[in-house]
Amino acid sequence: MLRILVFVLAAIAATGTTLSLLTSYRWYIRMWDFPRVALMVLAAIALVAAVPVLTGWVRAAVVVAMLLVIGWQGFRIYPYTPFAKTEVAKAVINRENCISAFSFNVLQTNRDYARTIELIDREDPDIVLLLETDKLWEDALKPVIDRYPHRSSAPLDNLYGLILLSRLPVEDAEITWLIDKETPSVFATMQTKAGAQFRYIGLHPRPPQPGEDTEKRDGEIAIAARHAKETKLPVLAMGDFNDVAWSRTSQMFKRIGGYLDPRIGRGLYATFPANLPGLRWPLDHLFMSPDFTLVDMKVLENVGSDHLPVLAKVCLAPRAAKVLNDEPATPDAADHKDMREAIRDGKQAAREEGTASGGSPPPP
Repeated sequence: MLRILVFVLAAIAATGTTLSLLTSYRWYIRMWDFPRVALMVLAAIALVAAVPVLTGWVRAAVVVAMLLVIGWQGFRIYPYTPFAKTEVAKAVINRENCISAFSFNVLQTNRDYARTIELIDREDPDIVLLLETDKLWEDALKPVIDRYPHRSSAPLDNLYGLILLSRLPVEDAEITWLIDKETPSVFATMQTKAGAQFRYIGLHPRPPQPGEDTEKRDGEIAIAARHAKETKLPVLAMGDFNDVAWSRTSQMFKRIGGYLDPRIGRGLYATFPANLPGLRWPLDHLFMSPDFTLVDMKVLENVGSDHLPVLAKVCLAPRAAKVLNDEPATPDAADHKDMREAIRDGKQAAREEGTASGGSPPPP
């Protein structure tokens, strides 16, 4: 029985790791980008159990395979641990240019509105992005919404509604459908209290799941990356990307958009699934252009969703940030090729499914 268990655990860890190496839009391949921590844990259990349970060349093969799995998964996860070097500096520069931003996938079927309201009341962020909000959520959140002078809302009952709230001055805010007419995104130009402008991007594309490959998801992420590249303003991008920080698509997004990731060198900041603390992955993101410094970033407590909320406090300080932060990674020819192909393939998939939006981000 123990032998069978070792083989099963080893097979899952090895198969998932191997499939994660493939470049494909297929959901059953892309899903293996997510559970890297879990695969490493399975490999470690199989490795420890294999030594006393197995013998001969079989034991050697399992041990070597599991060491390779642990090494590769550890390599991919390492930047999101406190052992790696940070790329965004912690510094408070001119409090009038500092911003608090909150992002939360509320889970549409979660009807415990009071806990979310209490959390927002307690943290009192300048910017609030809420995802999976339908009309019932919008109505229940009216006491919160009414406190924010700038509001954009697209309540939907398909798990992709959104609400953006800001107490900061907003020059423009537009909810747009980048590729799929069922998955809105939001783009806005905002100002700090001191009057410094920046762009805000909120995303929530579809996840890989049975019947849903990742062409449209990757295409929307690629369009948002291109938008950040083209704008002359500093950019904050937040949301549930339904992709993990270490995936090929997220890394392309980071390099093309010229972003830095405040999680690097600090931790996973894992947010999903909320009810499995040891096996979560970072699904809800904050990326920033190198004009920002970090004050604080934290994952908040479970308030009834399958995601955990994210709260970040940052300061827009281009001169200081240029000295304190790392330079963003430069995109190469492969990144540009991946961006173009993702946009093309995403639009084609939407046309074939009859969900093409024909939309685009507002001018940068």
